[in-house]
Formats: sequence, structure tokens, C-alpha cells
Amino acid sequence: MTQKTLVLLGTKKGAFIAESDGQRKGWELKGPFCETWPMNHVVADSRTGTIYAGGGNEWFGPAVWKSTDLGKTWTHSSEGLAYETGKEPVKAVWSLAARNGSLYAGVQPAGLFRSDDGGRSWTHMEGLQNHPTRERWEPGGAGLILHSLVPHPEDEGRIWVGISAAGVFYTGDGGETWEPRNRGTRADFLPEGENYPEFGQCVHCLVMAPGTGERLYQQNHCGMYVSEDGGKEWRSIEAGLPSTFGFPAAAHPSDPDTLFLLPLNGDSAGRYVPDASAAVWRTRDAGRSWQALREGLPQKNAYFGVLRQAMATDRLEPAGVYFGTSSGSVFASADEGESWTAIAEHLPTVLSVETLVTDR
Repeated sequence: MTQKTLVLLGTKKGAFIAESDGQRKGWELKGPFCETWPMNHVVADSRTGTIYAGGGNEWFGPAVWKSTDLGKTWTHSSEGLAYETGKEPVKAVWSLAARNGSLYAGVQPAGLFRSDDGGRSWTHMEGLQNHPTRERWEPGGAGLILHSLVPHPEDEGRIWVGISAAGVFYTGDGGETWEPRNRGTRADFLPEGENYPEFGQCVHCLVMAPGTGERLYQQNHCGMYVSEDGGKEWRSIEAGLPSTFGFPAAAHPSDPDTLFLLPLNGDSAGRYVPDASAAVWRTRDAGRSWQALREGLPQKNAYFGVLRQAMATDRLEPAGVYFGTSSGSVFASADEGESWTAIAEHLPTVLSVETLVTDR
């Protein structure tokens, strides 16, 4: 069968899919799907090829959409995506992760749900909201959202989450208990002497490097970091970058030392690419040095941003890298960032980018 490469796009007006073959030279755009609901995160279960899209808002309510035929048809369910009576209602789904037959959903206000029947029904994993720090969590600019979901690839009990602006939390027992894992990450917006708190950091993106499941990378509101021990300790790797501020990070599919970033010019300077000149920054040595990759990207008058889930890699060789912009463009590289091509333009604001390589 012919190999397909799909780039899954969540936007403010539905989900879209860009499709190519294994060579990734020509692309066909399909969509919008999901009745143009806001879709914060579109992902695929690589084992089954099922595509899931999470989103909604206060008007539509939260829901997870599902396609088992690569986007031709969709269904959706919100059964169980609700907090207990008396708690603030769930407004939207912000993040999804599939692992070993289970599907996880991070929501706003920050909490975690799990489905074991392909997204038809959901169970609230109450341990996170029962954490003793919960009443002191403060929202980030987009609200109090659980936007990063990182299950361990082999250990069912281990999950990391990123919450704006509460920080990184970790469970080793399947969600019964949680602990903050923020040591070493700054919170520059707090008073001097209080800017390395136990929790309360504004994490923007959390990704796991391939390999042992212990190396994590984190783009934070206040810097770029790596951890070699599952988030117990974080070390700054922002030296050499044009800014300490940005949202997305994407790990290489097989090389734990390679990471892709798209820094922005700062939290109060417009939040667009530095000098309005687009570049993806790549490290090949786990953040000790960085290289700007610009070929094919706009180098003048580029006033777009790239949001926290809007960058991804594929599993091909060489790895493909993709990102979507606030101005509705999607750029692709089939050579690990050395050169870039626009594969879609004039879309709604791109909220997420993920990939699926399949023979279906």
C-alpha cells in the first residue's frame, strides 16, 4: 500500500488535514472538519490510525471528535467530560494523548480525564484537582488550561502535565497522587526572592525526548529548559537563542539530542518572530548550542506567532518538521529543518499541529 503522511491541524474554525505521500513533495488540504468548532488539539493513535480532535468553548461546550477513516467521517462525544456538581464547568478540551488503548484529555479549567472506550465516555481523574495546591493555581493568558500531556511510553502509571500557570505536575501511580516538578524553572513575574517557587510557573510546552523516558524539554514563559530525571531538576538551555520567550517545542522522533523551537520576541513586545524574520531553531546537542534555520521562511515583515501545540515532527527519515502560524500558514520541512515550504495558507489561526504516517 502507498504510504501516507498526514499533518493534522487544529484551528479556531475546525480541523484540517494536509496529506502527502512518503516523499512529502506535494500536499493536498482537506477540511474544515468538526463543523468548524474551535479545535485546540488534533492527534492520532499511531497504532490504529484513529484521529481525535479536542476542543469546544463556552458556547459549544467541550467535546472530543473522532474519525476512524482518516477524516472522511466524524463523530463526537462529551459524555463524562464534566466536573462534579458545584465545581466550575469544563469549558473546552485543550490537549489529547493516546497510549495503549487509552485516551487522555486535558481541559479548562485545568483537569485530566481518561477514556478507555475510544472517546465515547470519560472519567475524571480526580487526583490532580485534589492536589493541596489546587486552590492557589492562577490562570495564564489563555486561562487555567492543561495544555501539555506527556504519558510515559512504557510505564502506564507515569504521566507529566503542563498547566498554565501552575507549572509541571507528575504522577507515578496512574493519577491517584501528583507532585509539582518545577525545581530550577524561573517565574520572573513574581517578586525577587520568590521567583523559583514550588509551583506557579507558566510552562508553555512540555515534550519528551525519545529514549528512556527521563529526558524532558520545556519551553517556559521565562526560559528554555531540559531535565534528565523526569522533571525533578531543570537546567536552563536558553543561551544562544534570540529570546527566552516562546511557545512550541518539537522533539526529534529518534534522536534525543535534537530539538526544534520557534522563539518569539517576548511576552510584551508583540509575541511575533524576532525582527519579523522567521526561523526555526535547532539543537543537535540537547541545548548546548543552537542553529537558526531560515531557508524558505519569510525573512521580512513576518509578524506572526506560533502557539504552544503548533509544531511537530514526523517519524520518517529524515524527519519532517511542521509548524502553523497565527496568520493561518503551515510550513513543512522534509529535511529536518534545512529548507521549508508553505503547504497551506489563509487558514484560521492554527492552534495545533501533529502528524500521522500510515499505510492505510
